Amino acid sequence: MKTLIAAYSGVLRGERQAEADRSQRSHGGPALSREGSGRWGVACSAILMYIFCTDCWLIAVLYFTWLVFDWNTPKKGGRRSQWVRNWAVWRYFRDYFPIQLVKTHNLLTTRNYIFGYHPHGIMGLGAFCNFSTEATEVSKKFPGIRPYLATLAGNFRLPVLREYLMSGGICPVNRDTIDYLLSKNGSGNAIIIVVGGAAESLSSMPGKNAVTLRNRKGFVKLALRHGADLVPMYSFGENEVYKQVIFEEGSWGRWVQKKFQKYIGFAPCIFHGRGLFSSDTWGLVPYSKPITTVVGEPITIPKLEHPTQQDIDLYHTMYMEALVKLFDKHKTKFGLLETEVLEVN
Repeated sequence: MKTLIAAYSGVLRGERQAEADRSQRSHGGPALSREGSGRWGVACSAILMYIFCTDCWLIAVLYFTWLVFDWNTPKKGGRRSQWVRNWAVWRYFRDYFPIQLVKTHNLLTTRNYIFGYHPHGIMGLGAFCNFSTEATEVSKKFPGIRPYLATLAGNFRLPVLREYLMSGGICPVNRDTIDYLLSKNGSGNAIIIVVGGAAESLSSMPGKNAVTLRNRKGFVKLALRHGADLVPMYSFGENEVYKQVIFEEGSWGRWVQKKFQKYIGFAPCIFHGRGLFSSDTWGLVPYSKPITTVVGEPITIPKLEHPTQQDIDLYHTMYMEALVKLFDKHKTKFGLLETEVLEVN
């Protein structure tokens, strides 16, 4: 999905001036979708299965044989490709919204970091553009720091898709991977975790600034075990690029979403963006709204092999306070009112 958006963004960008004179409206119904990468992974798997039934079956056999030996590579940080991260298509992707990355403090290359990305939005487009590509020059803004965007581990079980994800510096968001990167991969590693996850995506809607964080403490425990500094981030505009049908708590729709989230790891959202060639029709192309990701000041974390609940609660509280402070300091710069409050759930 993100690659297609990037490919068409040059065409869509040319329509902006005309669209500025139109009233914003949405026609038709929303679309039912799951995470775009999953669809591409299923498509790749289907193509490989088809190849098995053709004269080119040996190609599929060789790939699956190699896959067996390469199965654990994603857990060790994958195979980052600067060539893929610097594809020109990502710059079109960046300019379509546009997306920008704002640095507020320097990071030491002698430390490891866990970045908390907020909010999730529908697809986490800001996280993808800023940290799995070089479109916003993350490596120049934070020299010596290697970003690893963490996503669902299930994506790395899908043939071909896993190679694409690893080339961008994307890794599974599980304990084995994070433990490896923070303890056996040297220093200068920055793991980006979208802390709110699927639960947060369910409340994503334009005009709402809310994060699911109050009971999310696992990332703090990992930081304490490895002595990795915590870095809060807030992505202004992430919730503006899609419109979503919000189901009330207790409704059948929310029940279905929570069951998917619990057993499969993602929550299906009913959402829509604009049409491919016109903002007056609905589709899956996101609205071209600015997304600005502000990287806050790192919180120094001590290394505690066996952190107590009191330790975890202390640094979790510090993190929440730092995130709210970051939001309040920058909100008026990116279109929000001084009275806007970040809702922490």
